[in-house]
Amino acid sequence: MTALVWAELRRLAATRLPMWGALAATGSGGFVGLLALIGPENFDPPMPGLETDASVRVLLGLLGLCAFVPALLGTTAVASEYRHRTITTTALFAPRRWTALAAKLAAYTIAGLAYGLIAVTVAGAALFGAAAVKGVTLGLPAATVLALLARIAVTMAVYTLVGVAVGALIPNQVAAAAVLGAYFYMIETALLLIPGVKELYPYLPGGATAALTGFTFLTEALAEQTGGGAASLLSAPLGAAVLVGYALAAAVIAVVAPLRRDIT
Repeated sequence: MTALVWAELRRLAATRLPMWGALAATGSGGFVGLLALIGPENFDPPMPGLETDASVRVLLGLLGLCAFVPALLGTTAVASEYRHRTITTTALFAPRRWTALAAKLAAYTIAGLAYGLIAVTVAGAALFGAAAVKGVTLGLPAATVLALLARIAVTMAVYTLVGVAVGALIPNQVAAAAVLGAYFYMIETALLLIPGVKELYPYLPGGATAALTGFTFLTEALAEQTGGGAASLLSAPLGAAVLVGYALAAAVIAVVAPLRRDIT
């Protein structure tokens, strides 16, 4: 199994995905820093400055919204093998198909965590740097900010596993990416607009991530626009438990779903 994991990591390193992933992670973190430098008080509509708890959580929450990218990386782990017909070679080297799939899970969890660490490192440095340039103190203690950044990094690793599961279920790479994007940026948000259904949002990946980061801006903004009550998020520990559940479910799906599929 260890050899297969290393093989997957070498396969990944031989592509341009690590380069584009690192650039995307740097860009995600840098975007948070740019927003911090501009200042939430200059947004439209304006928000309180960096010296408030709410603004810091909003900026970190926006970084969490970028978790679609490592999820897409995970989707590529499986779907691209069908697209480029390399799945046959993989099956020849690993006749017990589940071992190759488990190796992909391990390799891409590492890749997703690496993506998350790059993103949060850049975001954290940019956030503290912007506060220093403005001569203000962040509205959250440094230890709290670092803890939230660590949670976001781990969350991105979980999203990568979810992406692997989507790629295992939908071997067409374009279709899998479209479904993933539509879900994260349309379906989850749309649920917040449906009375009686928005109660599901806290138990979805986006809602669990928002619970971990204390990112209530999206639910409150939609509630204000629709005139209804905001969806109540879970506590941070429960949000973490929900994400762990998704990670385990994704791992099972990624291993089981392709086992009986014709790969020719």
